[in-house]
Amino acid sequence: MILIVDSGSTKTDWIAIDRVGKILFETQTLGLNPQVLTNHILKERIVNNYELYKFRKEVEEIHFYGAGCGTKPPRILIKNVFSDIFKNCIEFSIKEDTYAAIYSTSEENSKSIVCILGTGSNCTYFDGKNIDQRVISLGYILMDDASGNYFGRQLLRDFYFNRIPDETAKKFEEEFDLDAELIKDNLYKQPNPNTYLATFAKFLINNKDSEYCQSLIKRGFDLFIERQILQFTDAKEIPVHFVGSISFYLKDELKKCLSKYGLHAGNIIRKPIDGLLKYHQKKLQNSNH
Repeated sequence: MILIVDSGSTKTDWIAIDRVGKILFETQTLGLNPQVLTNHILKERIVNNYELYKFRKEVEEIHFYGAGCGTKPPRILIKNVFSDIFKNCIEFSIKEDTYAAIYSTSEENSKSIVCILGTGSNCTYFDGKNIDQRVISLGYILMDDASGNYFGRQLLRDFYFNRIPDETAKKFEEEFDLDAELIKDNLYKQPNPNTYLATFAKFLINNKDSEYCQSLIKRGFDLFIERQILQFTDAKEIPVHFVGSISFYLKDELKKCLSKYGLHAGNIIRKPIDGLLKYHQKKLQNSNH
């Protein structure tokens, strides 16, 4: 059994296939970001899943693409977690989620820029074979422009600084518990503060036509484009692909911002797991011939 895994900070998609690429089962767990979760929580989130626990002894190969896996220590952590659970697994491939975005949006041997706008954000240049990630992410506190947690943070700040128009602020207050003590507890005492912040972004999506939300969306996308995409000299000559809920549900606003900078929107998909499945099925077919 082979497991193909796409993990963001919020949720993780799993597909199990056999050696000829046939789907055995699909399932989902909470996010498995090794930069913000402990060994214990990572294990707990996996073994609490019925299918993964039931078939744990049959897994021989794992291809994991995850948020927070851009450096070696978190990759080692997640591999050790898998080794403890899937004891018969003999092959582990642990890569950052950037590769999942590339494999699911880009054509081999074709240049592109691939961006993730989900709970977090990043941007990578793909030359058709290799990747060039100019900016190393320092996580949700310092970076992640135009991500779910970025927009959630801006909404909370604007609300508490009284910068949201009254009508919009009233709707925001009715939809979420904005008690200061609760917010501080989730941000400074509970796990996954980045995911907590990102939950507020759905308000932005659901109210995107309001003048305030339009302004906030534009500001976030402009920051991301200027700091991330435009660092690549041929950015205006190649497609810019996107993966993630923020880019998917705000695709019209995103395309407008890209056009303003002379950039060309490529594929915009919500999650890469289907593309990853096709990528690995194709690899199996080639190896079986």
